[in-house]
Amino acid sequence: MDVALKVAGMTCPGCVRSVQKVLEAIPGVEHAEVSLEQRQARVSFDPAQTGLDAFKAAIADAGYETP
Repeated sequence: MDVALKVAGMTCPGCVRSVQKVLEAIPGVEHAEVSLEQRQARVSFDPAQTGLDAFKAAIADAGYETP
């Protein structure tokens, strides 16, 4: 399953790497693609293992927001 989340607060490529890293560390996430230009993260995941709440929590823990 794929989902796209808006991510606020990213300002540089380092921010993109940080968000991608925390998302890909979540069990059940197969791939995360983060775009600074679009200010979003697209996540491919197994819905039996994880979901939106985990993604939003990980993004928040990294210091960013999901408006």
